[in-house]
Amino acid sequence: MTNDTVLTPAGPAPAANPNRLMTMFRWLRTEGTLLVALIVLLLILTAVAPNFMTLGNVLNIVREAAFVGIIAWGMTLVIISGEIDISVGSNVALSSALLGVLVAKQGVPILPAVLIVLVVGTLIGVFAGIFRSLLNVPSFIVTLALYLGLKGLALFITNAFPNSISSATFNYFGAGFFFGIPVPALILFLLFLVFLFISRKTAFGRSVYAVGGNAEAARLSGISVARVRIVVFTMTGLLAALVGVLLSARLSSGNPGIGTGLEFDVIAAVIIGGASLAGGRGTMLGTLLGVLFVTVLSNGLVLLGVNAYVQDIASGAIVLIAVLLSSIRKETEHR
Repeated sequence: MTNDTVLTPAGPAPAANPNRLMTMFRWLRTEGTLLVALIVLLLILTAVAPNFMTLGNVLNIVREAAFVGIIAWGMTLVIISGEIDISVGSNVALSSALLGVLVAKQGVPILPAVLIVLVVGTLIGVFAGIFRSLLNVPSFIVTLALYLGLKGLALFITNAFPNSISSATFNYFGAGFFFGIPVPALILFLLFLVFLFISRKTAFGRSVYAVGGNAEAARLSGISVARVRIVVFTMTGLLAALVGVLLSARLSSGNPGIGTGLEFDVIAAVIIGGASLAGGRGTMLGTLLGVLFVTVLSNGLVLLGVNAYVQDIASGAIVLIAVLLSSIRKETEHR
């Protein structure tokens, strides 16, 4: 009798999960590419821009990123839902102007004045959402009207002059530090976690993607398209008012001139982050990288002494490239 050793042939290696590979591939094509571009930009500016990689300048970048990024969280949902909001800069200006008038002219204590400003900013978002959803007016037209109207109202109620707000406590929220980190930056990352959860883990977040991908199909599947649109504009209005308050705290004044051009920085950051203007696509992580990219580039150009008009040209070119890349990605996915 012999003892035969039975050799069990080695089986094939377990196949990788195709869904996981596809998710990784998409990440490399969007956020991964942007992350590499951001690292390259940081290395170039560190080499050529004086005082770029210093603690003071890095903290300044993070603080400036907060004023763009806080609104960008709401704008990401607006763009994913297939809409656009170009009124946020004017909403910021009106919020700051109204806060200055309430505190400096009307004698309203700061806390109630801040609450009033936040409510007004939120109602502006509700107004935009209702006009878009219930009256079926394109969001570009609605927010363009608000952009002009709110800007004029901010200048009218202040006679185009800033109003001083003297309060060390209030100023702390715009210019202070908490454990060495600028307070606006802490608010930025806290809200990032909130909106990351909303977009990825809630039924509402999935509804936003569904409405942006195909509004009619979303409606037939039982999603209230009007409610989704009103909520995303409302959140963006509230975030714009919050930035108006934080900028007022930083400057210690209610200023109708702040927020000018901010809407374009916000929209540029969201698009660079991979969101599609056609709707249905975009992530909070991509927007975070887009915000950092836009802020770092702007800071570096200033340190290099680049003409302000040339800075605008560079920003426009980057947005155009981002839109082209988004279109190319969309076409290759449909092949």
